[in-house]
Amino acid sequence: MTRTIVESKTRSAIIGFDQPFCVIGERINPTGRKKLAAELEAGDFSTVEADALAQVAAGASVLDINAGVVYNSNPNPNETEPPVMRRIIELVQGLVDVPLCIDSSVPGALEAGLEVAHGRPLLNSVTGEEERLEAILPLVKKYNVPVVAISNDDTGISEDPDVRFAVAKKIVERAADFGIPAHDIVVDPLVMPIGAMATAGKQVFALVRRLREELGGEHHLRRLQHQLRAAQPARDQQRLSAHGNGGGHDLGHHEPGGAAGGAHENRRETRRGGGGRCRAARGNG
Repeated sequence: MTRTIVESKTRSAIIGFDQPFCVIGERINPTGRKKLAAELEAGDFSTVEADALAQVAAGASVLDINAGVVYNSNPNPNETEPPVMRRIIELVQGLVDVPLCIDSSVPGALEAGLEVAHGRPLLNSVTGEEERLEAILPLVKKYNVPVVAISNDDTGISEDPDVRFAVAKKIVERAADFGIPAHDIVVDPLVMPIGAMATAGKQVFALVRRLREELGGEHHLRRLQHQLRAAQPARDQQRLSAHGNGGGHDLGHHEPGGAAGGAHENRRETRRGGGGRCRAARGNG
């Protein structure tokens, strides 16, 4: 059974289909959080500190770090994001000992995070876009870290699961060309919003089974980042999350210690976890 190991200086999280379910907290993200974005631009990291501590206290086994704030004073993320990413990671590592997930669309920010991160963080993410493949896979190889592989390419996100499978296969094969081992690729086949597409849940579970069967074995990755979108009704989120365990999903979006019902949902998921061995749910803030 293929497993993905994410590590801090002192703790490990083992992600795999034979592992208990766990939580990756994703609240440290200024996207859509005007207050946090303004604080980061002003050099105030108090909310980051509070979010890190609260998510770990709520059961997160890994923390996602996103520094994607757009400064009013400088709208160029290639200049502003790398130093903020570095600062947040250094700060969070001083507060908690869980492994990290470095999350950015800016390659320079990803590398800035990799340079200061302890252990073996998860990199988020690479897609099937040629420019992204050429920019991210060398970082994965250089720093010997696992990476989330998202199943969209230069044409965007397809509603056709066969297209998403083909993109996932392309990423896995290109990663192998770089000498990146199968267990370090975490495939996200993308969950379409079930509020907008009634068949999305069944569709993605069929896609996950196909990924496991056709890209399985020792040579390819078998993982799912399961996205619970805030716009979905809570009952749909719970139904999709519950069926996900039977369908084989590893990674989902939850909000440990967050608002709007996230606490109840995450208590339920965290109880399936325990220790440092997990199938991971990502917490969305």
